[in-house]
Amino acid sequence: MAGRRASRARPSPPRSQHFLRSATLAAELVASAGIGASDLVLDVGAGTGRLTDALARAARRVVAIEVDPRLASALRGRWANVEVVCGDATAVALPEAPFRVVANLPFARTTGILHALLDDAATPLVQADLVVEWAVAHKHGVPWPSSVNGVLWGAAYEVCVARRLPRSAFTPAPAVDAGVLVFRRRARPLVPPDRAAAYHRFVADGFRRGLPAVASRRERRAAGVEQATARDLDAHAWAALFGCSSRGSRGPRERRDRGEWSRGGSNP
Repeated sequence: MAGRRASRARPSPPRSQHFLRSATLAAELVASAGIGASDLVLDVGAGTGRLTDALARAARRVVAIEVDPRLASALRGRWANVEVVCGDATAVALPEAPFRVVANLPFARTTGILHALLDDAATPLVQADLVVEWAVAHKHGVPWPSSVNGVLWGAAYEVCVARRLPRSAFTPAPAVDAGVLVFRRRARPLVPPDRAAAYHRFVADGFRRGLPAVASRRERRAAGVEQATARDLDAHAWAALFGCSSRGSRGPRERRDRGEWSRGGSNP
């Protein structure tokens, strides 16, 4: 008897997965995200489908990603406009068309999922509204002190904390409160997309070796950050310093290839 009851019981969630307790809260999160009838939306860590259900009512199409095969199987066939993908969210291919993300992330997988969504600025992510641990929301939602990831992601996305969620809003309840962290693509990135790789190296070197290693005193003075440290600079200040530095400027060959020579200039 005990064995039969266990086999029919709801599968236990991973230790870091805390489901939304209320369908009302799920609907609030979808409404706050501004999901509309033309949107393609990813629900990462769909779990039991509470958020998926709210998204299916609002969006044109939903892709629900769930790593637990039993939970994924229970989601299939419940909505006509929902595709269920059973797999690791960090390994699933992202859409090639513009898409949104509204998700209650498994807390232990948050960092990996953020990297998968945000590292490549060419990914056509329009906006991500993510339920994460409060400490993570606070860390990324304030511009200072900065971090490498915050600076790099901030070049393409505006970041804010939309709300705080008490631990009682989840089942099973986590040990900490949560927050809704929002990444919204900038109308104009702080760094040109074709300079993203060079900017990544510039920022990584600056945090590892210090600002004098990546920009001269004159360049730092021009950017208004002569006395600053790496963590003092937010995404805007880092982009300004990159633009003032020799590493941020295009070399002669690159300017020529892009047709950026002045009319009176001469090729080398």
